[in-house]
Amino acid sequence: MSLPKTVILVVESHPIVRACMAESLVVAGFDALEVGDASEAISILEARSDIRLVFTETDIPETKDGLKLARCIRGRWPPVILIVVSGRAEVGHGYFPEGTRFFPKPYHDTAIVQEMVAMLVSG
Repeated sequence: MSLPKTVILVVESHPIVRACMAESLVVAGFDALEVGDASEAISILEARSDIRLVFTETDIPETKDGLKLARCIRGRWPPVILIVVSGRAEVGHGYFPEGTRFFPKPYHDTAIVQEMVAMLVSG
């Protein structure tokens, strides 16, 4: 009997960027779920208990941006690992919940996937 794959939720408003990150995750052996906004992300987190990591950008549409989403996840699902990316220069580490890993845009998918593996192994 094999263990289930690690499930990662990708929250990215740009469909092409979202699809590329999801594909990188699948190639690395993860199961990737894709959504375009915070409401969809919360709905999936409420419906599934197997999500281990959430990858989100800060500039997602709706009233809950990526930073608010990260804080919500940390409050409601503390074990979920968080990675946040942003192209905004003013975003600093003090903005994120404890334990969040930040990557500035542009980033390389491989670097993020390597960090995900490291965080999942240590967390």
